Amino acid sequence: MMLHQHLLFVLYSFSGIVIKEAATKNKVKGSQAQFPITQNVTVVEGSTANMTCRVDYNDNTSLQWSNPAQQTLFFGDKKALRDNRIELVRASWKELTISISDVTLSDEGQYTCSLFTMPVKTTKAFLTVLGVPAKPEITGLSRPAQEGEDVTLTCTTSGSKPAADIRWFRNDKEVQGQKEVNAIGRSFSVRSTIQLKVDRTDDGAAYTCVVEHIALGTLPHQVTEVLEVHYPPQVEIVRSVIVPQEGQYFKLECVSKGNPLPEPVLWTKDGGELPDVERMIVEGRDLIITTLNKTDNGTYRCEASNNLGTNRDEFTLYVYAKDFPGTTTDPNALMQPSPDHALIGGVVAVVVFITLCFIIVLGRYLARHKDITRERQEMWFISSRKTLALPIITL
Repeated sequence: MMLHQHLLFVLYSFSGIVIKEAATKNKVKGSQAQFPITQNVTVVEGSTANMTCRVDYNDNTSLQWSNPAQQTLFFGDKKALRDNRIELVRASWKELTISISDVTLSDEGQYTCSLFTMPVKTTKAFLTVLGVPAKPEITGLSRPAQEGEDVTLTCTTSGSKPAADIRWFRNDKEVQGQKEVNAIGRSFSVRSTIQLKVDRTDDGAAYTCVVEHIALGTLPHQVTEVLEVHYPPQVEIVRSVIVPQEGQYFKLECVSKGNPLPEPVLWTKDGGELPDVERMIVEGRDLIITTLNKTDNGTYRCEASNNLGTNRDEFTLYVYAKDFPGTTTDPNALMQPSPDHALIGGVVAVVVFITLCFIIVLGRYLARHKDITRERQEMWFISSRKTLALPIITL
């Protein structure tokens, strides 16, 4: 009997402990489940933001969303604020999700989800709105630049949040600019400048401004301007053959560069007009002599001009006889390079110099040898006179 009572006591004690632990777990579980859960949201200006508030376990208690101004947006499935952009997505005892369409920068801020228990439990969710930068604009190229002029190019974009980054490229090579950021309300205006002292190599160069921003992803905004530089002409005459001969076709090409392009060019011979217009034909920048003869010898000049200046180049023509020694009528051979006359002249000069040095040394040697011989002769003569002057001893 005593054993039976003891067993019942142990059983009741164990059951009480189990019930107490279960109650404690349910209390803790209910406390955790009765707390609302939210997440921060980031969207691009003009898009739609979804704000979600949920609880894992709810005993039929209502959820509520409020904006940064603490105005109620939705209480359960009931809309409280008259804003056509705000709509209900999902409403239940465990979740309240709303959407805000066509989001603006003014919608950014801290939103509150409330669970109406006793006491009321709240949690915060921050809505971040990214301002999209406007397409950039390059200023500073109102007219063509002149060679040597200082030019400042400025690229500007506005409406970005946070402030956008601007990069400059000359053709495919990046160049550094000076960045300036100004706040305008909730967004930023960004500008970047580069300064150039332009020359003729900048003519036709493409300068590109690239705007990068998190709201643009991998598709940045960009704009390109092509720089136009005016500069005076450059002129060079190029001949068609190396050794011109009588009877040949001959062409002189006037290669002229400049901006504005010098057009047309002026050909003259020996300071005057071309003497034989029937054989000497000007086609664009080329002077063509259809059949060469000795009367074509002389100095030909090509002159090109634009509004920034004039430049010229000259070529002296000497027509060789058809069978002139060292020449050939083979067209391929005519294109071979002529002998290096400067090298030959240098060798001849060295040989002449060595010969003169040898003659001078030889002359000094002979002169010195002659002086020594004369000195010996004089000494012999003196010695002979002394011998003759000795007294004669008579035996």
